[in-house]
Formats: sequence, structure tokens, C-alpha cells
Amino acid sequence: MTRVGRGAPPSAYNDLVKSLTSDLNADLHCHSVVSDGTLTPEALAERARANGVELWALTDHDEVGGQHRARAAAGALGLPYLTGVEISVTFAGTTVHIVGLGFDPDQPQLLQGLSATRGGREARAREMAEGLATVGIHGAYEGALKYVGNPELISRTHFARHLVDSGVCSDTQEVFRRFLIDGRPGFVPHRWAKLGDAVRWIVEAGGTAVIAHPGRYKFTPNEEYALFTEFIAHGGRGVEVITGSHTAADFVKYADMAVEFGLLASRGSDFHSPAESHIDLGKLPPLPARLTPVWSALSERVLQPS
Repeated sequence: MTRVGRGAPPSAYNDLVKSLTSDLNADLHCHSVVSDGTLTPEALAERARANGVELWALTDHDEVGGQHRARAAAGALGLPYLTGVEISVTFAGTTVHIVGLGFDPDQPQLLQGLSATRGGREARAREMAEGLATVGIHGAYEGALKYVGNPELISRTHFARHLVDSGVCSDTQEVFRRFLIDGRPGFVPHRWAKLGDAVRWIVEAGGTAVIAHPGRYKFTPNEEYALFTEFIAHGGRGVEVITGSHTAADFVKYADMAVEFGLLASRGSDFHSPAESHIDLGKLPPLPARLTPVWSALSERVLQPS
């Protein structure tokens, strides 16, 4: 496989995209300070390059404001790059995430859709703070804001960081377990975009839609089948098989489902922070060789240094 380093000529990139096989160290799911990560797009690019990532995408939640920075940083490092985003949708009463890859980040309909999706986060965050106040945790909204790079994207993760740093909990996992999941005082559901809308925004912007970390949703078999079926009907083409929140059993299950549904397979750490994430950028196992990697269909959209 061609290894592309700093200052590599365009021919090296042409060689790389011709060899986008399943063993490529691609990391196509991570987050920066533009949404709920703790590192800048530039720092993530450096970390990805240092960890041996060969194809990278920044996929901030419902926001593409970091895309041009990420592309520029990756280009300066000789790191092939795909545009990315992770869109929140509501399906069967559950929040599901759809990753978009290889799209035009300036496409107007995509930008309008993402703006509308972000619109309800502030009201939801204030309700979460009110719920936490009922159990004696006051000032949580203001506390969470201190961890937010983009106020439009305030999320449960920012509340979790505040409660850890203020000594209420020992780590973010404890915060979610005690306060921020369904049935706990800080949980507030939010209706996001519709599945069909999110897939359409990605596809019409020239990208490929991927179901993110399906093992996290705890759907019944019938609900999961409905998700995959409807996703494909709307034009979705991929599913994350190897990702930071999947177990080894999940790797096998969703590899089988990728084959069953004829979906492209994706791989991404879902990295948010050196102190919080289950796995670092670029440290996942490879995709099973029997799968067709999503990047094999995206070679023309891999961005090269200018």
C-alpha cells in the first residue's frame, strides 16, 4: 500500500486512492471543539497523522464549521482527507446518528438542515439544568457552557464534563449513568431531524450516508431491521462496523449485516478526548477483508493538499 507523507506529490495520492483496501488505517469518525470534542481540528489532524491514520475525516455533530480547518491541517501534513459530519436523527423514539462522508460542506440545503437540527439544543440544555437542580445540582447550564466551543452545540457531554470537574462524579460515564440517561433527572429527549431528511442532505451534497455505531441503539431486531431498511430506501449506503463503542461481538454482527444488506463498511474511533475516549484515533482493528470498505466508493472525493 502506498504511504503518503508530508509534501507527497499528486501521483502518490493517485496511487493511494487506487489501493483503498480494507486494511487501510482509515479513521472516519471523530469530534473537535467545534462540537463536543476537546481538541481543535488542527490538533486532531496532528494526532491522526502521528498515530498512523492514512485517511481521516472530522465528523462534528450537526456542524461543518470545522471542515475547512481540518482539510487545511490535513493537507499541510500530507494526510488524505474526507469531509465529514454526524447528524442527529430521531428513529423509533431513539436518537440515531448518521455520518456523512465526502460531501460539499458549503452546499446550501445541507447547511440549512444542520442549522435547523442545532436549533433546539439550547432549550433542551436549559431543561436538563432544571432537572439537575431538582436533585441539588445548581448552575449546571452555566457550568456546561464553560466547556462549549460552539454554544449552538451544547450537549450532554458538556454537562458531564462540568459535573466531573466540579466533583459531583468521578468520570463522565458515572455522570451519564446517574443523571443523563432516560429516567434520570437530567435527561431531556429531543426530536432531531428525520432519517430521510438527514440522508437526503448528505446525498444531495454529493456525499455518502453511513449509520453510525449501530450497536449503541439497543433496538429490538425488528426495529433494527426497520432502521436499515428505511435507511437504504432513502439512499443510505454504509454502516460503521469497526468503531470505538462496538464490542468484538458487534464487529461480527454488523459485518454480517453489512453483507446481508449490501452496505459499504466504515471504520472510525468516535474519538472525542484523550481523557475520555474508549480508543485513540487510528488504533482500531482493520475491517474484515470480506467487506467492501466505504472509502472504496469515495476515492474521487479524497481531498489532496493544494
